[in-house]
Amino acid sequence: MSERNSLSGRDQKFLFWASFLALAAAGFGFVFRVMLPDIWGKEFNITAQEVGGLAGAALWPIAITMILFSLLVDRIGYKRSMFCAFALQAVSVILTVATRDVALLWWACFFAGLGHGVVEAVINPLCASIYRDQKSKMLNILHASWPGGIVGGGCIYLLTYQSMSWRIIFLFMLLPVIAYGVMFFMCRRFPVDERVEANVPMGDMLREFGGLGAFLAITFLFYEIANQIHMASGALSAIHANLLYVSLAIGALGGAAFGYVVKAKGQILFFILCLIMVPLATAELATDGWIQTLMRPVLQADFDVHAGWAIVTSAFIMMTLRFFAGVPLKHMSPPALLLVSSLFSIAGLYLLSGATGSLIIMAFALYAVGQTFYWPTMLGFVSERFPRGGAMTLNTVSAMGLLTVGIFGFPFLGAVKDNFDAQTVKQEKPALYDSYRIADRSFFGWRYDSIKANEVLADPSLSAGEKNDLSGKIDTSARKTLKVAAVLPLTMAIAFGLILLWFRSQGGYQVVHLERDETAGGASEGG
Repeated sequence: MSERNSLSGRDQKFLFWASFLALAAAGFGFVFRVMLPDIWGKEFNITAQEVGGLAGAALWPIAITMILFSLLVDRIGYKRSMFCAFALQAVSVILTVATRDVALLWWACFFAGLGHGVVEAVINPLCASIYRDQKSKMLNILHASWPGGIVGGGCIYLLTYQSMSWRIIFLFMLLPVIAYGVMFFMCRRFPVDERVEANVPMGDMLREFGGLGAFLAITFLFYEIANQIHMASGALSAIHANLLYVSLAIGALGGAAFGYVVKAKGQILFFILCLIMVPLATAELATDGWIQTLMRPVLQADFDVHAGWAIVTSAFIMMTLRFFAGVPLKHMSPPALLLVSSLFSIAGLYLLSGATGSLIIMAFALYAVGQTFYWPTMLGFVSERFPRGGAMTLNTVSAMGLLTVGIFGFPFLGAVKDNFDAQTVKQEKPALYDSYRIADRSFFGWRYDSIKANEVLADPSLSAGEKNDLSGKIDTSARKTLKVAAVLPLTMAIAFGLILLWFRSQGGYQVVHLERDETAGGASEGG
């Protein structure tokens, strides 16, 4: 009897729902940090850029720990790994509540990112190991916990922020953290990863990843770590202007060396899926990060509600639909579902860029439906097609998205918004444009206009009526950022369409199963 089948129904349920609560806790922390910037800025007297650095400190460590723990989790076990996550998340909450300075708050966010990374590195292969015949479906249900945490944390914040200290509100994150810690402690048995049970050696796992996977991982990891060092200390200034090219060169050398050592270039389809994670992560996480800012004026004008309810509403739709992911997956393969999701995202983002009144509700619904199945279905896709890659391929594809959303996603949408702001001021108030324009701005070679919009609106030459009029026009033009963002799911739709055509030429999409080969000491594949 396999290790998986020896798990009792009780242990399977405990493991799954403990994993669910662990990711929900990360969702709690994420939504609190999204909604707290204004408060942190005022209390600690820091700039918006510094507040953004705090948010970034909770994001970029996730990818690093996901990749590192992919190599460790099969050796140290799921239970010990989750206790590491428990300790990191609990310490993060305590430091956040107790901090009186920005430096300690940065460490609190950093520990939150590390804990989130360990959680993801464990629960994804854990779920895939328990539910090997329903990977895409159960990974979608598991990842309903992320928007579930956003809904829970968002509602707590929005209903209490006017009457309760943000420090007390943040303590609510301890509830799911303590709950999943207790549940994991109570579990007596844990499954063995499908790769390990099938006796696929680690060398084979690394060959699935190969030189191409190492090239992307090393490139993005080096870029992010070097960028963080530069922002924190000013070091590496000599290479920072050309950091992308330096990172690509180091990634190419590292990938070539890794490929030579493991004697494999890696799976081409896996490499392509890692590249697709760049627009996918931006379309999901980066737009979520910006949508509160971009939609705040119209939501307040048309509905008189806090913009945070937009995030909560879309997260509620995502959470609900992920519980029913098995329905569309009965009728279509993961790449087909990802294609359909891309089409919904295109429509939703395009409508949000200009919708008013009740049409905003429909646009948000389309946007939320489009986002719903992205991340977990991509994980299911990778898990079903590359089981020999084990935790490495499963977690790396997710890590690529988390890394690139910080490197590309958030800055890209920010640059687009800056450009629209500047063009509006240039058209309406050319003199102010000349006075407040920030010259020589570029994003990976794209030169764009930027302007200090807050300083423009505070200029004493403007009357109160002119300020209101200009502010409204800036807000309206800024929403065009979402129309540009719709290009991202468009590229994804093209990519997934081509992947579907390729599968059709190969006889259709098939799930790859591993079967233990006792005589060869390895594993054979079966479709």
